[in-house]
Amino acid sequence: MTYDKLANVYVQAPDQRVRLGYLPEGDDDALWKITAYSDPFAMPRWLVTFQDSAPTEIVAGFTTALAAAYAEGPDSYLYYGNSNLAALDVGTPLAAAGWSHSFGTADVSFHSPDGLAEVHLRRSRLDHSAEMTGHQERWLTLAGPPGNQWYATASSFTPEGLVAAMHTALTDPAPVIRYGDGLRHLPPQATATAVKPMVPTPLEVRRAQAARARSTLALPAGAARPVIPAPRQAPAPHRPGPGR
Repeated sequence: MTYDKLANVYVQAPDQRVRLGYLPEGDDDALWKITAYSDPFAMPRWLVTFQDSAPTEIVAGFTTALAAAYAEGPDSYLYYGNSNLAALDVGTPLAAAGWSHSFGTADVSFHSPDGLAEVHLRRSRLDHSAEMTGHQERWLTLAGPPGNQWYATASSFTPEGLVAAMHTALTDPAPVIRYGDGLRHLPPQATATAVKPMVPTPLEVRRAQAARARSTLALPAGAARPVIPAPRQAPAPHRPGPGR
């Protein structure tokens, strides 16, 4: 893990073939940029980005799948991505969650039941250099109410399993925790439920009691009185001896 002077964070796999950038001070609004390399010194094979307001759970769903794929080897995290026509099987998690889809002349679009999210698969031929600089993408995810959307992208050659993991996280119905500003920006369709404080365990209760006992423990009578030093007597003036 390395940092630059702007506080951007960079994480690399031991063999430098997978790299992750957390870029709060990057050149654009993509907070996360994740790349994989067939050759550590060549152009990336694929690029995935998440905008700065993308939910943490979506990013974590992708990076967790990426870590597992990396442990399996290059066939899992580098290949099985088609630059001309990505497999529609990647949309299976979306279809299973009740998303609709439509075919256009150059793409396939998936729409969530509540109308707050959409995923687009571009089927046209794309320029690899343009994809690696963020000017084109094979997969584009848009989510959120109008005026407050976030996006995520995945380029050609991104393994279908990793894109499917992103879609699985996107459609996960499990509740998520939001604080402060996150609560104020929830769409009207969202349901907010206050979280009850967790019940402390017996061990935590004993530790708290012990801490209070130490802080209120009475000192012994002798030690409770402050020790005031006796005033020092000024030394007697020095008188010179005879003849001086």
